[in-house]
Amino acid sequence: MTDSVQKFENNFAQRFNNAKAFSFWKGRVALYAILKALGMTENDEVILPGYTCVMDLNPIKYLAARPVYVDIEPKTFNMDVSLLEEKITPKTKVIIAQHTYGYVCDMDAILDIANRHNITVIEDCCLSLGSTYKGRLTGTFGKAAYFSFQWNKPFTTGLGGMAITNDKNIADKLKTLQQQAVEPTSKELFMLAAQLAVYRTVIYPRTTALAQQVFRALTKKGAVVGSSSCAEFNPMMADDFFKKMSSIQARSGIRQLKKIDKNIAHRKAMGKLYDQLLTAKGWPVRQYDKKMQEPVLVRYPVRIAEKQKALEEAARCGIELGSWFECPLHPIETPIEKYDYQTGMCPQAEKASREVVNLPLHPRASERTVKRTVDFITKFTPVKA
Repeated sequence: MTDSVQKFENNFAQRFNNAKAFSFWKGRVALYAILKALGMTENDEVILPGYTCVMDLNPIKYLAARPVYVDIEPKTFNMDVSLLEEKITPKTKVIIAQHTYGYVCDMDAILDIANRHNITVIEDCCLSLGSTYKGRLTGTFGKAAYFSFQWNKPFTTGLGGMAITNDKNIADKLKTLQQQAVEPTSKELFMLAAQLAVYRTVIYPRTTALAQQVFRALTKKGAVVGSSSCAEFNPMMADDFFKKMSSIQARSGIRQLKKIDKNIAHRKAMGKLYDQLLTAKGWPVRQYDKKMQEPVLVRYPVRIAEKQKALEEAARCGIELGSWFECPLHPIETPIEKYDYQTGMCPQAEKASREVVNLPLHPRASERTVKRTVDFITKFTPVKA
């Protein structure tokens, strides 16, 4: 392990009560390592919300386990805990508490259910860096948690992921697994360094839509290191999946951590501005339990009746408008039947997939960006949760 990787892990861990942190090539690799450290085996079951990314499902399938889906509640898009207990069977080994968009799950209820049934809770913090529940950071409630540093996450190292835990037994196993992970290739590192340089210089709200189109086209041709590709929509693990984090990623992460408090403050401020401007337009705004949580949103989700039309027009107008989640197992290309999902399993998640777009909150989204985005999105028809 290089000095920069070790430093990044140490600096990251310090934000979470000095938990042990273990870095990997991607967030999904970190999840795989956690599940393997927990001894996940064939036919074990993992409960998670039916409003997630297929890349969270692949690690489950790689270990021959089975995902079990719980529908979401419509305001925060998180697991509807009133439906959780009925999904538990003698095979249930893990509950993944996914903090969707940065809204925090009802951790009291989830932990109570998990403790009564002797089930391990893992937190999916890929979208919730900085969010708190009863004053505690997400990532500090479960036996372990994982984070993603992919391009559109709270901060980016291009690609990258982190697993954290305060459990010594899990930490020891994660350390052993991390040592077994393979190194990224020199070609991957060269492309990643080039992509980071491009991201820092040319990716802004007005250019995002075009950049995404170009990036997806290049990913299909293998000309860039993509976060995901259609080749990964496959429940069979590729030989080069389990990779370590590189020094390039770690150095970027160290720089990003120095700015994380400013990043979080910006997201909170822009979130409040969206609240104000949308309210002034007569639009519904985010709803969550303000006594229990303080979310730091990765994106600001809103529901509209004409989702596809809005996405197409936004791309033409230079408006940064996110489409996830496009289906219960994002993205839309996912062969959901391979992942034990049948249409109708999670009606609230399917409804949200048809209606939700998300608005930018990242550090390059200024007040002007927010105002321009609100002026654009309010031309469409809002849908209440």
